Amino acid sequence: MRTRARGRRRAVSDSPPTAKPSAGRVAGMWAKEIAIVVIGALVASTLLRLFIAQMFVIPSGSMENTLLIRDRVMVQKVAGWSRGDVVVFRDTQGWLAEPEEETDPVRKALIFIGLAPDESSNHLIKRVIGLPGDHVKCCDVQGRITVNGQPLDEGSYLYSEGGETVAPSAMPFDVIVPKGRIWVMGDHRNNSQDSRCHLTEGTEGIAAFVPEADVVGSAVAIVYPFDRWRGLSRPDTFAHVPGPTAPAPDRPVITGQIPPC
Repeated sequence: MRTRARGRRRAVSDSPPTAKPSAGRVAGMWAKEIAIVVIGALVASTLLRLFIAQMFVIPSGSMENTLLIRDRVMVQKVAGWSRGDVVVFRDTQGWLAEPEEETDPVRKALIFIGLAPDESSNHLIKRVIGLPGDHVKCCDVQGRITVNGQPLDEGSYLYSEGGETVAPSAMPFDVIVPKGRIWVMGDHRNNSQDSRCHLTEGTEGIAAFVPEADVVGSAVAIVYPFDRWRGLSRPDTFAHVPGPTAPAPDRPVITGQIPPC
């Protein structure tokens, strides 16, 4: 028995020591781990951008003072949106004279995976005032826009300067929003080429109404510059707006003369 045990100990002691991995092999293992982490992060970022949230740059002053030029806003794509929300939408109605697409392939890739904000001018940002079937009119005897007969108190978000707030609209209009479309307006009403300015475009003025399918999502926060960081919420006045009294028409209903924008 003792001889057999001594034999086993000798066999163990005679086995060659385990070789340490070479520096090249260690570097390769680290490179593989880093690649997995980076690729995973890029996939997660891309999925986040495509289905959950995306960052956009504000290109104009039409939403002042709610949003300033060059603000970066986070747009959510999950929870939906409604009247009163600020939304980003694709310009398929030709509101922009010559949409400019991003041409830098590196920047396009960064935008696609969500690591850079979208600054292309084929997107617009406005506030939703009317949904399909809504009767939106300007203005009542007190100069307020009404939606389905309910006047809006817009003082909390309309552009103001030197203590003076712009009028809800300097031009009158009376429309019923068609099926599958929305009526949008900028908060800086006298500096916004919004739905009011496109009532003569498209068949029966259809170009004035943004297709719901073009809406990317609602803006939920200003994320940059950091000193302007804050959330964006739906104004309380829209909670009092009743639903439309009839189904949305297939085509827009535009009453009265259309003044120049």
